[in-house]
Amino acid sequence: MAQFTVTGDVDPFLHVSMQRGEKIYCESNAMVMMESALDLKGKITGGIGSALMRRFANGESFFQTHIEAARGDGDCLLSPTLPGAIEVLEVGHASYKLTDGAFVAAESGVSLNVRTQNVGSALFGGTGGFFIMEATGMGKLAVSGFGSSFAIDVEPGKDVVIDNAHVVAWDSRLHHEITVATSNSGGFFGQIVNSVTSGEGMVLKFSGQGKVIICSRSRESFASWLLKLMPGNG
Repeated sequence: MAQFTVTGDVDPFLHVSMQRGEKIYCESNAMVMMESALDLKGKITGGIGSALMRRFANGESFFQTHIEAARGDGDCLLSPTLPGAIEVLEVGHASYKLTDGAFVAAESGVSLNVRTQNVGSALFGGTGGFFIMEATGMGKLAVSGFGSSFAIDVEPGKDVVIDNAHVVAWDSRLHHEITVATSNSGGFFGQIVNSVTSGEGMVLKFSGQGKVIICSRSRESFASWLLKLMPGNG
């Protein structure tokens, strides 16, 4: 099996070591360096229909980059689009759902499938709209968020509430629902008002048993901050 190693403390690389005949695939433009024994091709993974659904669901590239150790053993370095940490997950016993832009790379035994989710999560959850990506199969999966990352182990009876802008990926066996971060008093409308005025938006509550990967930064908040710095927006 290909070896996935995260190297570097700030904006790390994903270092992939492959033996002859092994294959991986990654998000378009993720490849930074590869040795001459490796071949790189842009492919429509899973057919045109699947590619279109991935593009629609998570904003992933229509063509994905496939790398194969065609002429011998070789290494490559990959990098996510946004500056941030990389987490390597084992798909097999567990499958994982991914938020927009979280996918970096996977072994060839891992499949990215499009799943539907409920209206509440689609409209307010910030996890990819009515469709979301799920990684199934067998092998390593690399995901990335904006900033540092942290893995949370959710246990039965110990629900975890996470700001939806900081969720990267989670175990598909976990139950998740959309809620607000503020007090439950005042009815749903009151909770929404409190949520808006406090600066804390909608959150996701996870229950069951499994892992959730979170990141330290919010892309939306950072983009809003940058926009305020633009001339005429002060």
